[in-house]
Amino acid sequence: MNLLKMFAPKSGKFFDAFSKATTNLVAMSEKFKELLEAEEQSRDAIVREIHDLEHVGDQITHELFTELSENFITPFDREDIHYLSTSLDDVADYINGTASRISLYQLKDIDQVMHGLSSVLHRQILEIHSAIQNLQHMKNAQRVREAIIRINDLENEADNIFDLAIARLFSEETNAIEMIKKKEILSVLETATDKCEDVANAIESILVKNS
Repeated sequence: MNLLKMFAPKSGKFFDAFSKATTNLVAMSEKFKELLEAEEQSRDAIVREIHDLEHVGDQITHELFTELSENFITPFDREDIHYLSTSLDDVADYINGTASRISLYQLKDIDQVMHGLSSVLHRQILEIHSAIQNLQHMKNAQRVREAIIRINDLENEADNIFDLAIARLFSEETNAIEMIKKKEILSVLETATDKCEDVANAIESILVKNS
């Protein structure tokens, strides 16, 4: 069955919502990068902005679930819509969770490892946004597949950065409390990159079933 035909006309609301969700994630990841660059006294205001964006993401997820419950005919499997929606929401939750911990724990030292993980996460989210845009109009299914591969490769890169960072933290950090703080923050941030891989898996499932 032609995928483009399946997406019209009821698919419009779903893809509008998915596009809004990924646009919101791009804004969140940009704000998170800004947070890591900010002076300590400026962080709380940026954390509140990230928190507000996370609420926007919650509203979009609710919108998607409402559409799912009210429409018997959907552009693709209901399970895939649900999986993609919740995976996008999870990414937003973990970005917000990382930002909140940086503020709550009053982290003093934002090191290059955290910047590195943030950069990987931002690049993943840009690929997610691109994949959703191309999936909607089926301009180029190959571009969607390439985006999925890049998201997965970036998640592997994040794993390597995280593993090396934890090993270095255990060997170099002498303050036990600071070590616990940093490990927790890095773990939540790395989980955000894992959730991006879940988004890629959801998109891939849609592509495989409808190609």
